[in-house]
Amino acid sequence: MAKPLDPITTSVVQHRLSSIVEEMGEAMLRTSYSQILNASRDFSIAICDTRSRLIAQADHIPVHVGALPWAVRAVEAAFAGAIEPGDVILLNDPTTGGSHLPDVTAFVPVFGEGVRRYWTVVRAHMGDIGGATHGAYNPAATEIWQEGLRIPPLKLYEAGRLRTDVLDLILLNVRFPRDFRGDLTAMIGAAHLGERRIERLFREIGAERVEQAVEAVLDGAERQARAVVAGWADGTYRGEALLDDDGRGREDVRIVATVTKRGSDLSVDLSESDPQSASFANSSHANTQAAVAMAFAYLIDPDIPKNDGAFRPLSVALRKGTVVWADDHLPVTLCTTHPANEIVEAIVKALSAACPGRAMAGWSRRFRISVTGDNPRTGKRFIWHMFHARPGGGASPAGDGWSGAGEWHSVGGIKFGSVEVAEARFPLRFDRHEFRAGSGGEGRHRGGLGTAMDLVVEVPAYAHTAGEGARHGAAGLLGGRDGAPHDYRLVSQGSSRPLRTKEFGIGIAAGDRLEVRSGGGGGWGRPEERSPEARARDLARELTQGGDA
Repeated sequence: MAKPLDPITTSVVQHRLSSIVEEMGEAMLRTSYSQILNASRDFSIAICDTRSRLIAQADHIPVHVGALPWAVRAVEAAFAGAIEPGDVILLNDPTTGGSHLPDVTAFVPVFGEGVRRYWTVVRAHMGDIGGATHGAYNPAATEIWQEGLRIPPLKLYEAGRLRTDVLDLILLNVRFPRDFRGDLTAMIGAAHLGERRIERLFREIGAERVEQAVEAVLDGAERQARAVVAGWADGTYRGEALLDDDGRGREDVRIVATVTKRGSDLSVDLSESDPQSASFANSSHANTQAAVAMAFAYLIDPDIPKNDGAFRPLSVALRKGTVVWADDHLPVTLCTTHPANEIVEAIVKALSAACPGRAMAGWSRRFRISVTGDNPRTGKRFIWHMFHARPGGGASPAGDGWSGAGEWHSVGGIKFGSVEVAEARFPLRFDRHEFRAGSGGEGRHRGGLGTAMDLVVEVPAYAHTAGEGARHGAAGLLGGRDGAPHDYRLVSQGSSRPLRTKEFGIGIAAGDRLEVRSGGGGGWGRPEERSPEARARDLARELTQGGDA
């Protein structure tokens, strides 16, 4: 019989695991090759156990981490009884726990005292994954095979031996193999770093004691989460959010959340959401599960560890064939932002009646641009994913939203990189990058401001857009106003035209300018309740931030 575990040991294990995932993230940041990872930080780190439970995560991209238990489940099913020390497993396929194809996941098993106990996991958004167009975001896709290379659970390393044939196959199918290989090496290195750190913890405390402490941590997180939920009003609540369109002519695609709260249990039913699309504006199963977990995490206390225990009060009902769980053959690349953001928004709207003091207004939506062409400085082709011009965060009961913070799915976890570094690495020139005055939704607390950016592309190139929010701004809550929607334009030879959110093959001439005005966050509470001091502060800021509406 195991000896009782003292609370100090439990706390040490909890904090050691948290520090391990943070250190893995730092290693990933410092060793990855591509701008999307080493500047914008579009990756996530976690530790899971062999029961596919989330044990610890670093503060990176919530929509990544919420899907990882489903990916671990697929790996366990694929290799049950055939996992050895030194194995490295990859996957990205949405039917086996992937979110969308650009997000590649690496798994390293961790053994202690001769028993396989944990996985260190790294999920990272690759700059390109093959398919019909650069960057995987293909607005013209009608099936998943047009979006890129699909990787089911497979071993890249077997017992420490690299399967060079598998790596060669993958690299042959992506447009920027040097960046892909460098980023993949960084992922595997970070996962092995986590493995070594956990093995050290096993040696210091004992593997069985570590597992005993983990169970106590998970149970403690469950108790804390249930205590929060128990304080909300019982009932059944409904919330809706709208996608602008699906890129195929269908507008106002509905995400419908029916949320039932009883005691300390919460069930979320998304089965009334609109039918699936023929475009990439669909969600995979794991991605939708992650979005629901995100919404729940945003409503409970911030100091509750976001692990398997914290999510035990939550159950989810989905219906295949809807936009939140599309059939396996359909494209889904937009899903980590949309409809993920709208799933969160619908759930938070629904629960604002049950816990108004916890629900925040909508964060603005993702509207990305990817640009590719030939870089005369290097003589090589380049790809640039726009992570600049971040939109505004939603206001909350605690105060105004954060300006330029980003979207629901990352809540500030994705950064925009240095303007100067981007200009040094790519044939681009930033003429403007500042807050967009007046873009935040009004309310007792105002939504965060979006960004105004003017970007000159110095060489001939072409681009795709992929996103949302040009028709519908971030939702205001409890009487707050919606944030301003996005307004993106291409200025070419003196002529300006709006960019659509799902546009394929945009020709860009050397010297053309992208004028980006990203949306602001939603306001919280009625505008007439805003304090005179806050209004005076708003006016002073407007006078110093220019006149863009």
